[in-house]
Amino acid sequence: MLDVSISHTLAATNLTLITTIASAFTAAWVFGIITQRLRLSPIVGYILGGIAIGPHTPGFVGDLDLAHQLAEIGVILLMFGVGLHFNLRDLLAVRHVAIPGAVGQSLIATLLGIAVAAAFGWQLRAGLVFGMAMAVASTVVLLRMLLDNRMLDTPHGHVAVGWLIVEDIFTVIVLVLIPALSIATGAESSPAAASLWKTLPLALVKLCAMLALMMLVGARVVPWIMVQVARLRSRELFTLTVLVMAIAVAAAAQQLFGASLALGAFLAGMLVGLSPVSQQAAADALPLRDAFAVLFFASVGMIFDPGFLIQQPLLVLCGLGIILIGKPLTALVIVAVIGYPVRTGITVALGLAQIGEFSFILSEVGRSNRLLDETAHNVLVACALVSITLNPLLFRLAGPLERWIQRRPAAWRLLNHRAARRERRMNEQTGRELERDMSPLAVIVGYGPVGQTVDALLRGSGRQTVVVDLNMDTVQALTREGRLALYGDAYNIEVMHQALPRATHLVITLPHSVNRNPLIAAAKLINPQIKVFVRARYLAEQQDLQQVGADAACYEEAEAAVALARLVLFDQGADPQTIRRETIRIRQQFTAPDPLES
Repeated sequence: MLDVSISHTLAATNLTLITTIASAFTAAWVFGIITQRLRLSPIVGYILGGIAIGPHTPGFVGDLDLAHQLAEIGVILLMFGVGLHFNLRDLLAVRHVAIPGAVGQSLIATLLGIAVAAAFGWQLRAGLVFGMAMAVASTVVLLRMLLDNRMLDTPHGHVAVGWLIVEDIFTVIVLVLIPALSIATGAESSPAAASLWKTLPLALVKLCAMLALMMLVGARVVPWIMVQVARLRSRELFTLTVLVMAIAVAAAAQQLFGASLALGAFLAGMLVGLSPVSQQAAADALPLRDAFAVLFFASVGMIFDPGFLIQQPLLVLCGLGIILIGKPLTALVIVAVIGYPVRTGITVALGLAQIGEFSFILSEVGRSNRLLDETAHNVLVACALVSITLNPLLFRLAGPLERWIQRRPAAWRLLNHRAARRERRMNEQTGRELERDMSPLAVIVGYGPVGQTVDALLRGSGRQTVVVDLNMDTVQALTREGRLALYGDAYNIEVMHQALPRATHLVITLPHSVNRNPLIAAAKLINPQIKVFVRARYLAEQQDLQQVGADAACYEEAEAAVALARLVLFDQGADPQTIRRETIRIRQQFTAPDPLES
């Protein structure tokens, strides 16, 4: 009889698990398709799907406890992916603006969050966690917006991504502090609860011990294990190893050092990222991460009570004020003070005017440590839904907003004064050289690997070059070598107006197309004899480039097809003349005939 009862209990539990997963996936799928059709982030759809199967809406109700446990796996895989893709070089490239900017903006947003929390009678510790959750933006949403607007590879996009990396680091720091804050509160009713100043050093000691163990032992052991398993050539075992590293390391960090699962998963991702097979690990983890991320966002929605919008509209409006007004204005002012162009400030301001997965992670960890309650969670979810929904619409206003500021000289001078002065100061030496020497030169826009290659070829043939780049360190290094280099946004014609009249060539090595066509047209007006060579990403850009006067273009889509075809022909043993003939045919199939190959 007991066995039958146990089997019935297990069957009921299994059925509840399956129905919860099925309902969460189905609801998220339906609403995700709808939001995607509306050109909104699918995250909005996943949260709405969770609300639909939550206890606060009519109809089917999923198991909230099971959803929470599944969401924990989603948190682990999300943070594991962040650690796996953590790139310090991206941050260092824009450190002059990203680090002080993210620090200042996060501090202001956190203080605003604390002020709102205090106004509604919350404790200081709750306000601190709430404020930081308001400060950090969604990586998924920002990258999606930059990709959709073809701004990911622009200097402005690089600054926004670097800014977000710093915010991610802050998130990790807060994940360290939350357990300490929780211990400090203790059993809040107990007068013997330890103070924060006593518990924080202990938490930091545990953190240092965990970091030392992971960096000294894990940094050697984990990459070695990943390589050994990869040599077994079993896809299933390799995927299982990735899961073990993500989930087991996170659980061990929590049990042994009192760290949050999210922090342990982040560090595990960083360790796996050190291995030579990190790319394959990322590829294997991606489908699992995406699947459990859907469950994570759905579980966030299940907890949300839509009636909260009616019960506490002022609290929601205050939260939206921080996200949609406080954060963007702070970012815009900080970027202007540091001395970057208005377009960079607008891109960062609009890109960070939202919250998402990291805010929810902080909320979940805060709730599990009894620092935040359902009210704080409802505010964060409501603000995330509104801000993520509005973010694509706000991003489309970047160009009109910049032009609106330009039409107001006082505002333009205020926001662009330091950037213009900084450009003049850094470009004085090159400007004097350009005025003194009137020999022909070639202008190279961008000094990445492609720009460096073109520059070396031209200088090797005896042609003088001037490099235009928005990376301050690059320009300073070139000018110290006695080279001609201009700092500033190359797509602003004012930056290089001195060089264009005597230039024989303008070589645009940057792949992004934002403001590129106006630059080409302006260059042709200033110097009708100049030849403009362009690097472009898509073949669809060909007609537009021809209309604005580009003399020739290298299309990444076409060149990738040519390179792959050449590799296949070589592998099949084709002779060099056949390879050359097929290469010419394929390239001409995509683009206009190249006179050098005829």
